[in-house]
Amino acid sequence: MKLICIENYAEMSVVTGKIIVDKIRTTQSLTLGFATGSTPKGVYNYLIEDHRANGTSYQQVKSVNLDEYIGLKAQDPNSYHYFMRQNLFDHLDIKQNHTHIPNGAAGDLEQECLRYEQLIKALGGVDLQLLGIGQNGHIGFNEPGTPFSSRTQIVTLARNTREANSRFFNSLEDVPTHAITMGIASILESKEILLLVSGEKKAEALLKFMNGEISEEFPASALKHHQNVTVIADRDALKYI
Repeated sequence: MKLICIENYAEMSVVTGKIIVDKIRTTQSLTLGFATGSTPKGVYNYLIEDHRANGTSYQQVKSVNLDEYIGLKAQDPNSYHYFMRQNLFDHLDIKQNHTHIPNGAAGDLEQECLRYEQLIKALGGVDLQLLGIGQNGHIGFNEPGTPFSSRTQIVTLARNTREANSRFFNSLEDVPTHAITMGIASILESKEILLLVSGEKKAEALLKFMNGEISEEFPASALKHHQNVTVIADRDALKYI
């Protein structure tokens, strides 16, 4: 595992963005794993600006997203489909049929999980996966207690996860209680993983990740089994390290 220590969120976004752009420019066909939420938004802004300024092309890039809320249609402003279009896809030349996000409004959710898992395999797996870490150690929406052997699945969101995400909704009651997420085993099959950690609120989680035991009660610890993980963390997140 490699640790890159940087000053702040802005620098984290630039450093991560440069890694992704370099991969795009040097890899003929690339499958990127994207995440949502506030942590990767700065990275996506960097990718958009680079595309505009330098013409980096996403025509050959394919993408898969980690997760999606259950019960929200793609057009819902709080869905991750909408988030990705607004914050990245609509500003690049990536082909719409090359972008993949679980369908949280599917009629048969169990079948949707199987479909998504098979899709990832058909794409040849994820070449580079972006991850954040929850305060309780979740990765994707895999909450504490999730088996490391898990595949794309339906999950119940922990209350603290819903509380953390409620800032994007009108109230906590509006935050969905369930989601579809790539499982931990699915994530670990990515060829390379970038774990982004920013801010003092994530400092305890990062400390536990770096120094704690490998346990299903702290899902991010599964990443210690992976051979190619880079942690990119800012000064505030590293305050206890």
